[in-house]
Parts: sequence; structure tokens; C-alpha cells
Amino acid sequence: MKYIRNKLKWLQKTARIVPVVQNKYDPKSFFKNIGWAVFLLTILWWSAVGTNLSIRTLRGGMYGVLDIVSRMLPPDMASLPRLIGPTLETIQISIWGTILAILLSIPLGLLAARNISPHPVLYQTSRLILNTLRAVPDVIFALIFVAAVGLGPFPGVLGIGISSAGMLGKFLGDAIENIDSGPMDALKATGAKKMQVITYAVAPQILPEFVSLSLFRWEMNFRASTIIGIVGAGGIGFELMTSMRLFKYKEMALILVLILVIVTIVDTISSIIRKRII
Repeated sequence: MKYIRNKLKWLQKTARIVPVVQNKYDPKSFFKNIGWAVFLLTILWWSAVGTNLSIRTLRGGMYGVLDIVSRMLPPDMASLPRLIGPTLETIQISIWGTILAILLSIPLGLLAARNISPHPVLYQTSRLILNTLRAVPDVIFALIFVAAVGLGPFPGVLGIGISSAGMLGKFLGDAIENIDSGPMDALKATGAKKMQVITYAVAPQILPEFVSLSLFRWEMNFRASTIIGIVGAGGIGFELMTSMRLFKYKEMALILVLILVIVTIVDTISSIIRKRII
């Protein structure tokens, strides 16, 4: 009996502490949610109509895909010695394209950070340049440089480097704006110059993140290097385009296998470097 009384007292205390949840019907919120749902469904339907989404067409196209895959197997290993050179060239394009992107992104990123940019005009100009670089695809840059300097890997390096600088500079500027301002204020109070503030207060905070982002961009640049070769910017992409045009599906399969292997190696190297730095 005493146990039951104690239990009832505990329940009464708990009832006083726990607030009563009242489910109130809010017509305004209900119709607002309905409106958003209708809006999103309308956007999805409009996009589906514009892109000609069709399950029937996809089902019919799968037979063609299976036919091409059957012609690709097994890969033509006899072409491997000839493809080693273009594959190494693609790696070289991605390395130097990433280095060029880093060199270009550092000054643009510093100027695009509101908390350390020396003037609002420079800040807005740098942001505009970075937005422009990100808006133009790397293939377009590669086409421009192929027309300017000719065929080969060099226009590929220029195209990838300038295109990647837009992304790296944007993230660098955002990272600088989000750093802890305490070390910066402390150095400024001691009379440190702008470059000293950047070296000893800004760089230590953003360096791990920027290195990680640069390694990730290197992985992306290798994939991009295989694409820009299609427009004549060197690398394995040119061989891939030639194989597709000549219907050499077994050779094309070998090229895809090589790309997969190199992407895996690049990803592994990036992970190792990232773990050692971060």
C-alpha cells in the first residue's frame, strides 16, 4: 500500500513537471505546406516534361546499352603498350593543372575574403572573377586554349588550372571569412603587418582544410583531364574519342579500365597525404 502511495505521488510530481502538449490545428500552416508541396511537384513535372523522361524509352535503350557492353568484352589488352603514354600524360595534365589552380586561387581567395581584403572594390572584383571562372566549364576553357596555343597537353593544363582556380579560390575565401578572429586581433594589436597577420594567424587555421580541398580537386582534375582530351587537349581522352568514333569497343573498354585504375590510385594517394597533414 505504501508503495502504491509513493508511486501516485511520483506520478503527480511528474505530471506537474511535464508540460501538456496540445495539438492545435493551424489552417494557415496547413495550406502553406500544401502550397509548397504543389509548387515542388509542379517543378518536378515541368523538369520531367522538358527532359523527356520516359520509362518506356529507358527500357528500350537498355537493349542498346547491353549490346555495346557485350561488344566491349573482353578488353583489348594488345592496345595496352600504346595507351600507357597517353595515360601518363593525363596524370601530368591533372598535376600541373592543380598546381596552376592553387597558385591562382591563393591571391584571389585572399582578396575575396571580406575580413582581410584591403578594399571593398578588390573584394567585389575578386568575387566576380571567381564566379566567372566557376561559371565557365573546363571544356570551354580547353577549347579556347586549343585555339590559342594549339593541340596538345599544354592547353589542357591551362584549361583545367583556370577552371579549378574558381572553385579553390571561392572555398579559400569562405574559409578565411569563417576563421577565429582572435589571433588576428592579437597580432594587429602588437602592430603586425598585413602579411604577418596572414602568415601567423590566417594560414595556420585554413591550411589543413585548403590542402584537403586541393587534393580533392586533384582527383576531380584527373577525371576532367580524360574529358578535355576529347577536344584535342591531349591525354587519354583523345584515345577514348578515337576508339568510340572507330567503333573499337574492346579498346574503349581497356581505356575505361585504365581510367578506373588511375582514379583509384589517385584517390589512395590523396587519402594518405590527407591523413598525414590533417
